[in-house]
Formats: sequence, structure tokens, C-alpha cells
Amino acid sequence: MSYDPTNIFARILRGEIPCKKVFEDDHVLAFHDINPQTPTHILVIPKGAYVSFDDFSTKASAEEIAAFVRATGQIAREAGLAAPGYRVLSNIGRDGHQEVPHLHFHIFGGRPLGRMVPNGD
Repeated sequence: MSYDPTNIFARILRGEIPCKKVFEDDHVLAFHDINPQTPTHILVIPKGAYVSFDDFSTKASAEEIAAFVRATGQIAREAGLAAPGYRVLSNIGRDGHQEVPHLHFHIFGGRPLGRMVPNGD
């Protein structure tokens, strides 16, 4: 999967599509998912053009990586998820069912989340 500068997250970063922002700094933007799967469902994206975690971990600067990781924890804490617990998920590639070719973390919380990966195929 290659980076597509017309993907929805790139368009949000350029201000072409609105979002319900919860966090922004020089390297990271976070906003509520428009189709939440849990009571709290926040998307965290780096501002750089990275397709996946593999791409990001290879090409991003140490400052970008630190900012992304720290922002993810801060966002979860500020959403009140640290004490009850939450899940951070990133779908990567075809087998991981990645739909948008821009790295993003999902922060899920607000209810018990069940098994990480269901049994079976």
C-alpha cells in the first residue's frame, strides 16, 4: 500500500474535511471517529505522510515518534480511560484490514472490550 495524499486523513489534516478534534500539536492530530465502535473511540494520526506503523517506525524522526506515543497516552488519560482501561489498535496492510493508507491509532474505551482477537480463522 502506498501513501495516497487524497486519503481522508490527509484531507482532514489540510482542513478540507472537518473533524471533532480532541488534541493537536506540531506532530499529531486526534479526533473522534465518525463511526464509533465503543463509547469512546478516538483516532490519533501523525501529521507526516506515513502509510503504516512499519513506515512510520522506519522513516519518522525520533521527535515525531516520541510525540505520537506521548500524545496517545495523554489523550487516553484526558478521556478518563487510564483507570478503567482501554485498547490501542492500528490496522496495518491487507491482512490487518487497513482501510486508510495513513497511519492511525484507534483508542477504544468506555466499556469492557472483550477478547483482542476472536478465536477461529
